[in-house]
Amino acid sequence: MRNSIQYRIESIDLLRGMVMVIMALDPARTYFGLGSFFSNPTDLNATTPLLFFTRWITHFCAPVFVFLAGTSAFLYGTRKKSVKEVSWFLFTRGVWLL
Repeated sequence: MRNSIQYRIESIDLLRGMVMVIMALDPARTYFGLGSFFSNPTDLNATTPLLFFTRWITHFCAPVFVFLAGTSAFLYGTRKKSVKEVSWFLFTRGVWLL
């Protein structure tokens, strides 16, 4: 049963999940060796359009992911929390992630 008050914006979570899946493309492509051992994916003379696109699109993932993390932290702080509580939450979350 859902509460009448929703604390999460599902579109942010969905976009963050899609960015994580796209971020996984580059290491997975390298791990499974889909042309990465024999050619440079950024060399337009030796790559396929799909290989180039998967390499190119992953460059946008980190900035989008950091932007969404900042957006989530801002929205968390707007829920009538004190600066001290928000700072402690973000600090402990960062330590846990490390």
